[in-house]
Amino acid sequence: MRLRLTKIALFLAALVPLGRLLWKAFHDGLGANPIEVITHSTGDWTLIFVLTTLSITPIRRLTRQYWLIGVRRMIGLFAFFYGTLHFLTYIWLDKFFDVHEMLKDIAKRRFITVGFSAFVLMIPLALTSTAWSIRRLGGKNWQRLHRLIYFTGILAVVHYTWLVKADRRKPIEYGIVLGILLAYRVGVWAFEKASEKRKRPAIPAPARSRVEVE
Repeated sequence: MRLRLTKIALFLAALVPLGRLLWKAFHDGLGANPIEVITHSTGDWTLIFVLTTLSITPIRRLTRQYWLIGVRRMIGLFAFFYGTLHFLTYIWLDKFFDVHEMLKDIAKRRFITVGFSAFVLMIPLALTSTAWSIRRLGGKNWQRLHRLIYFTGILAVVHYTWLVKADRRKPIEYGIVLGILLAYRVGVWAFEKASEKRKRPAIPAPARSRVEVE
């Protein structure tokens, strides 16, 4: 019951950024360049939800709040939701579904190429974020597939960094958070490997024959 109420609260909270955008749109609050405001807002929230998803595992392990695993998939799906809105803003409001112009952008503007790649990597993650997918793929295969989120986060930060021309404080801050989250995982992996190596029984050296000794 507690987890269900928590999920409902998080679901409603995750819709607040969209609600604010809609409120501003209907009350002429998006400024002189509404497309830019929508693009930056949806992009920011995509990255925030990606980083939040990545933070669930270390927070759960460090605080022993194991219920957090129950909301990770929902947060990940909201990352995809805002990523889709970000992508739709580009192809609809910015390019008006002009495929030729979009392909030129992807080929010539490196931040578009990287951003598009990050979005593409999110698609299989969203499609397999169900209990059925976990059973179908098997736990280990599902975990391997969902490691794509690491590359999504990296590409998203690079996309943001290359997009911004002047004040890069925000993408740098996102990059620092991402770096800490990835460094934590590398540290855990190295520690577990070292522990396995210590626990592995030593293989005795083969006995040398008398002839070899002589």
